[in-house]
Amino acid sequence: MTATHRLLLVHAHPDDESIGTGATMARYVAEGRQVTLVTCTAGEMGEVLVPELEHLAADRDDKLGEHRRGELAEAMAELGVTDHRFLGGFGTYRDSGMKWHAAGHAVPADPVEGHHHDNAFWDADLLEAANHLVTVIREVRPQVMVTYDPFGGYGHPDHIQAHRVAMYAAQLAAARSHRPDLGEPWEITKVYWGAMSEGRMRESLRALRESGDTETFAGMEPDSEMPMATPDNLLAARVDGSAYLEKKFAALRAHRTQIQEDGFFFVGAESGHAFWGEEFFRLAVGTTGPVGEDGLEDDLFAGIDVSGGRA
Repeated sequence: MTATHRLLLVHAHPDDESIGTGATMARYVAEGRQVTLVTCTAGEMGEVLVPELEHLAADRDDKLGEHRRGELAEAMAELGVTDHRFLGGFGTYRDSGMKWHAAGHAVPADPVEGHHHDNAFWDADLLEAANHLVTVIREVRPQVMVTYDPFGGYGHPDHIQAHRVAMYAAQLAAARSHRPDLGEPWEITKVYWGAMSEGRMRESLRALRESGDTETFAGMEPDSEMPMATPDNLLAARVDGSAYLEKKFAALRAHRTQIQEDGFFFVGAESGHAFWGEEFFRLAVGTTGPVGEDGLEDDLFAGIDVSGGRA
C-alpha cells in the first residue's frame, strides 16, 4: 500500500457500500487515496427485484450470492475501487437474513426449517471473524476505518455483527501481543460510523412532500420519528461527494437485483436534489480535526498526521 492516505470500509452485504459511502469512496479514489472495502457476506438472502433472476433466490436455486459477487465487482469498477475483499474469503460467511419489526426496523429472521446455515454471519465466532479483519488491517495499515453504528443503522443483524467485528478487530490489530502471525501491529487513528443526517432527511422529505411526491420514503413524514437517522449534534463529518454523484448512481445501478432503476435513489438525480451526494459520519474513535462553518469535518482524514496510525 503506497498511498499516503488509506481508508478501510467494513460493510455487511454487496450494495451497502454504494448506498451509504459510494460518493466518499469515489471521491477518495479520484483524489489518489487508497480505498479498501471488506464485505462480510455475499448477500445470499437478499430479495431479487429482477423477475427473470428470481430463480437465484435462497428459497429456489440459492445462487444469488455468486451473482451479487459479480454485481459488486461491477460497482467497484464504477467507483474506481481496486482493492476489495470478502471477510475471510468469498463464502466464509453467509447473509443471515432479516425481517421487519412492527416498530419499523430490522431484526433477525425467524429460523426456517431446512434453511439454517452454519456459516450465517450473525452466528459467527466474534474472535474468528475479527482475526480475519485483523489480517487486512495489518496489511493495509489504514489511518481511517468506516463501519456501522451499534444498531447497524437500521437493525439488520449482519450490520450489527459487522460493527462488532470491525470495532473488535481495530482493538486487536493494535495489540502487539495479539497474534503476531497475522502481521505487524497497527492502530487505526480514526474510526467512523456511517450516519444519515436527521436534519437533512427532514429537509429532503419536506421538499419532496411540497413537490407533491408522496411515494418516496412512503410512511415517513418531515416531522415524524426517524429512528434510523442520526441527530445532527452527534455528527462529526460531512463528506461532499456531489461531484461524484453519477459514479455513485452507476454503482447503485450495478446492484440491479437489489436496487430498482426507477427507485427512490434516483429521484435526486432527476430533480437536481443532491441528497445522495453528501455522506455523513459519526466519530467513534479518535479526535475531531478542523471543522467548517457547519461544525463538521469535510474530510475523514482531517487532523491526521499522514505518516499514519501508530505501530
